[in-house]
Amino acid sequence: MSTFYFAAPDALLGWLKKLAADYRVLAPRREGRSVMFRPRTADELTDMDELLRRATASPKGAVIPHSETLVRFSSTKDAENPARLDTTLDAPCGDVPTVLFGCRPCDARGFVVLDRPYLEGRFKDPYYAARREALVIIAQACPTAFSTCFCHWVGGSPAGREGSDILFTAVDGGFVLESVTEKGAKLLEAAGFASGEDRRNEAEAAHRKAEASLGAPSTLENIPARVAARFRDEAFWIKETEKCLSCGACTYLCPTCQCFTITDEGSQLDGRRIRSWDTCMSPLFTLETSGHNPRTEKFKRMRNRISHKFSYYPQSYDGEYSCVGCGRCVVSCPISLDIRQVVKHAVEGAPEAVAEAAPVPAPKPAPARVKASSAASEPASPAGEPKAAPGAEAAPKASAKSEARPRTGGKSKSGKKSR
Repeated sequence: MSTFYFAAPDALLGWLKKLAADYRVLAPRREGRSVMFRPRTADELTDMDELLRRATASPKGAVIPHSETLVRFSSTKDAENPARLDTTLDAPCGDVPTVLFGCRPCDARGFVVLDRPYLEGRFKDPYYAARREALVIIAQACPTAFSTCFCHWVGGSPAGREGSDILFTAVDGGFVLESVTEKGAKLLEAAGFASGEDRRNEAEAAHRKAEASLGAPSTLENIPARVAARFRDEAFWIKETEKCLSCGACTYLCPTCQCFTITDEGSQLDGRRIRSWDTCMSPLFTLETSGHNPRTEKFKRMRNRISHKFSYYPQSYDGEYSCVGCGRCVVSCPISLDIRQVVKHAVEGAPEAVAEAAPVPAPKPAPARVKASSAASEPASPAGEPKAAPGAEAAPKASAKSEARPRTGGKSKSGKKSR
């Protein structure tokens, strides 16, 4: 159903300004050394270079706000029976139409990762569902890869379409916009752009050039089973995470981390219940009301985080990883802990007997590779992206299902939950 359009920079900016009249437009904005997704008014949508910069943090706040009110409650005493309370509940569950502009394909895939636990299964999260339905994702194909990018090792690519409604690619003189979903097609049909079919080859050439700028794909195999086999090897996890500060930066910047805590504010008669971002890297995240804390040591918390992305989640969702390879956790870690290295070490040293006892299906075909060529230029990342590609390998796309599926998270007595 793909249809291609072409827009010059001024035409694209003019379209975004029109959208801002009917939609909440979330787009990159410079804030000091960082670039964040923020609501932008029509008057603010003037600098195309700023709108094309890669954001320091992921855009998952579009569907999972940093803090949100789940329910408001108020109670009054019955006039005839003071011991009885009449309670009224108000559960706001809706969102305004939103356009997310300028995220990268890895960010768009992040929403697909979040969709599975929030929208599939017996219970659907109505708050997430409302925001997701109201969201239109306009992703930018990456012009080049950074040394911290590893989307192709977890099934993605610099021009991947999964999760996007519209994918646009920078070409000479403007942008080629491709409708990916029906939602995106309707938006582009009303934009009045010229046909971009004659520029389609230029866009595909840009995609191949970006693909060539990535490092070599990993050759690691049986990732979920081998990471699971490492679970009881405490000496390994202690060594790999001894430098970790448990600051949680990796989880807050990640497109797919979804841990939250629930708190009540107010009194017994009047108040609200709030859901807020939390991090499984915090020492208090799993503290229970009884005083028991199953993850007091940081190696246990890091083990849980790595295992969730590369073992628990794949076992629950047909081998799909809960990591999209954006590299933000590598870029912004204050001690430069590299998740690719941790997974590589876990897999290479995993007990062979366990890995053989829990075989996984053959990996899905990897994206087509082309010979390396000179990378396209892109403004330097405000977060100080390294330029030289590291030699570390990491987890490639693979399918995995286990007979015994570890739990992917649960609610503790303190009200915290890791989905």
